Amino acid sequence: MGFTLAEIAERIGAEIVGDPAAVLRGIGSLEHAGAGDLTHLSSAAYRRFLPETSATAVILARGDVAACPTHALVVDNPYHAYAVASTLFETRPAAEPGVHPHAVVDPSARLGDGVSVGPQAVVMADAELGARVSIGPGACVGAGSVLGADTAILANATLYHGVRLGKRCIVHSGAVIGADGFGFAPDARGRLQAIAQVGSVTIGDDVSIGALSAVDRGAIDDTVIADGVKIDNLVQIGHNCDIGAHTVICGCTGIVGSTRIGRHCVLGGGVGVGGDGPVEICDGVTVSATTHVTSSIDEPGVYSGGTLHGKTRRWKRSALRFAELDSMAKRLARLEKEVGTR
Repeated sequence: MGFTLAEIAERIGAEIVGDPAAVLRGIGSLEHAGAGDLTHLSSAAYRRFLPETSATAVILARGDVAACPTHALVVDNPYHAYAVASTLFETRPAAEPGVHPHAVVDPSARLGDGVSVGPQAVVMADAELGARVSIGPGACVGAGSVLGADTAILANATLYHGVRLGKRCIVHSGAVIGADGFGFAPDARGRLQAIAQVGSVTIGDDVSIGALSAVDRGAIDDTVIADGVKIDNLVQIGHNCDIGAHTVICGCTGIVGSTRIGRHCVLGGGVGVGGDGPVEICDGVTVSATTHVTSSIDEPGVYSGGTLHGKTRRWKRSALRFAELDSMAKRLARLEKEVGTR
């Protein structure tokens, strides 16, 4: 299958510089694309590859047209335009409608038109699957869970009971949605009593949850993931968190229970969120990788923490000095006081 430059330009709203009849049959990186490939230039870091690219067409901004040796699709936002165009070349096999003979579907479950349930998958009592929902091999949909139309649960993902997902969501392999939140109360002798987690998880439309990520159910109220949220692999979201619309959470991030995160936020890889009390992060906040957020953030912007890497010997010397900062500050204060009294 191929698409003409004109067809792709119409899809992404681009101006064509070149032959509208040129045919694209695949996508590739700017450096390695070949004949028949569509590529893009969306970062100045890759501009050096543009003059030598072998791609048939490049999605780029107007300022880069002069250096482009081939057909160009000119847009204001090349990265977004590429994202839209890339869906034309999707290679994921389409799920065949129907229930595989080796799947288990409870008779009380309600399946919409065009639903696909793969081999060894399980759909439990009173679950409701909207039109064209796809349940991959070995996946489990818990009792009473509700999935909106065109949602895909990929192989070996698990949805516990009572979980609700909106339309066009995707839950990648190994993800677990609706496991118990981590809640225990000690008795007088320190033995831990589990707190019943009677809430659930409510997920909006167009949400993506990465492989091996976990979203815990609420202790009383639901854990909430709003529309358009994108969660990377190996992310932990604790019970009763509330994640605002179109927020991005990158891999290996951990968020403690009852955290509230606003809309259009970005949490970089390895971020930790949790302090002495519930943390709230306002709309429009970006937290850079490996930062630990211990208190609320009420002003949009970019926040960073952690220690930059360096040669090991130098880093160890600096680390030893961290422990001396308090005494150094006190000595400095005494010196300033002495100087000020002379």
